[in-house]
Amino acid sequence: KENANACIRLQETEINIKSRRSMTIKSKRVVTIFNEYGLHHMNASQYYDKSLKIVSIEAQILNSLGSEIKKFKKKDFRDQSIADGISIYTDNRALNLDYTPISYPFTLVFECEVETSNTAFIPSWAPLENYFLSTEKSKITISYPQDLGFKYKEDNFDGFSIQKTDETGKLSFEANNIEALRQEDYAPSLRKFTPLVIFGLNKFHLEGVDGEAETWSNFGSWVYTNLLSGTDELSEETKSKIKAHVGNETDALKITEKVFEYVQNKTRYVSIQMGIGGWKPMLAKDVDKLGYGDCKALSNYTRALLNVVGVESYYTIIYGDKYRRDINPDFVSMQGNHAVLCIPYQNELKWMECTNQIVPFDFQANFTDDRKALIIKSSGGEIIDTKVYSEKNNSQKTIGNYSLNPDGKITGNVSIKSKGTQYDRKYLLERKSKDDLDKHYKNYFSTINNLQWKNPMFENNKQAIEFTEKIDLEAENYASKSGQRLMFALNAFNQYSAIPKRYRIRNSPFEIARGFYDFDDIAIDLPENYSVESIPESVEFQEKFGHYKTEIQLNEKKIVYKRSLTINKGFYAKSEYEEYRKFIEKIAKNDNAKLVLIQK
Repeated sequence: KENANACIRLQETEINIKSRRSMTIKSKRVVTIFNEYGLHHMNASQYYDKSLKIVSIEAQILNSLGSEIKKFKKKDFRDQSIADGISIYTDNRALNLDYTPISYPFTLVFECEVETSNTAFIPSWAPLENYFLSTEKSKITISYPQDLGFKYKEDNFDGFSIQKTDETGKLSFEANNIEALRQEDYAPSLRKFTPLVIFGLNKFHLEGVDGEAETWSNFGSWVYTNLLSGTDELSEETKSKIKAHVGNETDALKITEKVFEYVQNKTRYVSIQMGIGGWKPMLAKDVDKLGYGDCKALSNYTRALLNVVGVESYYTIIYGDKYRRDINPDFVSMQGNHAVLCIPYQNELKWMECTNQIVPFDFQANFTDDRKALIIKSSGGEIIDTKVYSEKNNSQKTIGNYSLNPDGKITGNVSIKSKGTQYDRKYLLERKSKDDLDKHYKNYFSTINNLQWKNPMFENNKQAIEFTEKIDLEAENYASKSGQRLMFALNAFNQYSAIPKRYRIRNSPFEIARGFYDFDDIAIDLPENYSVESIPESVEFQEKFGHYKTEIQLNEKKIVYKRSLTINKGFYAKSEYEEYRKFIEKIAKNDNAKLVLIQK
């Protein structure tokens, strides 16, 4: 019960792969829900489509004493489309248990059996499913024909009680008594440090098509032949339009940028869950006619346009998310949740995020950056690395000044130039309302009370992928006044104040997913008839987590404050967390260092 909003009493899954084109999955889930926060751990639903049939489904609700208080048959489940609200159409539907508890705790017993002709996707096994969820017993058993090339990969078993039974044609894993984990600051995704087993077949079936997944090369050939071939046809009229748009340009990179601009202006993103398991793109000529498509369709459409103007590009399968996740290079199987386009250019790879109408060309930060992806060529598949944004590339440079008057009011202006992942957090500012900008700046300059800002100016340089914001600001009582003295923090514009939470016992490793670099150069005009009584010293310190430096120069009535901060990306053991917390605490302390003025 400790740290748990719910407990999985039993999760038992039996998978029977009868042949390349037939698989049944039978599951039983018993979960005790302790409070309302545990409700989303019920997981009492099952999707279905034309290739996956629900054979049986039922549920029971037991009270705190284990007595049945309600029973649900198949007809009692709510049948609904699982369209996400932005889908044009979808083949997928789901049966969902619609239950509102009358008291806690209660226990759900959920049983379901399905059969499918698709063997491309075999459910993985993760006995610790989520934070604040404990597991009493979790077991998976898979039976399979040996001629299909069954395979599996296990990760992160150390420190967990897991039993494995591997027999001819049958494999099982069982875990018992796993305590719940609370979610901690900087914790990586659970799949990076808790038990996980993934499964696959070298010879699989997907929506009427047999597939091969022995190597990434032959899997890529299968994708190209069965999912992409024949989808890139365009009308003669469209071919003429894109040639005219490119004009006389001969440089492949500039041609690509023009095509990307054309696609951004012509299309919009809409989810379309259909085709071969949602993997086959809709036809390029349909995207051209309709003006919309999903990630697969838009990437494939752009590939078709580039082909018309003589530029080679590769359809690319990837995991798109702010949390970095690789296509597992050591396990050939159907993976990924997103498609982008890759263009080889002078021994580099350039990238197109074709679902976004405003993102710059060759920009991947915070969604598809720094991970392994699968590019699809006519000759086969290949695992490659996407763009890595180093700490220096993820930069923010702040140049500004402010004046302090004898009443403690400051008046100044600032220019902030952001690149890399920091550009990604800023470039939408030019599209925000005044109210949203007010919230943003009062949060960003949170150490300035009574903030008033005005005259915002934005410059979004998509070519350099650089966003500049210039604003004027003022604030009453920024400096504290006590008798003849004024006291205030020199670093008015960019204090690092988010100190990580302290844990008596840290349970998970921690990750800094993306590093960054900040540089500040601020000129401060002091009020007349005041002199400096106390001024912070310049400091510098460096640790494995990063580097911090301040330079403070006093020139009569003016102070120049320079600061640089680098935070390094990295994956660290839980034993190092307190060291990191103290490193950030030290930065925050120096960022808040005070200057004291005294009236002459």
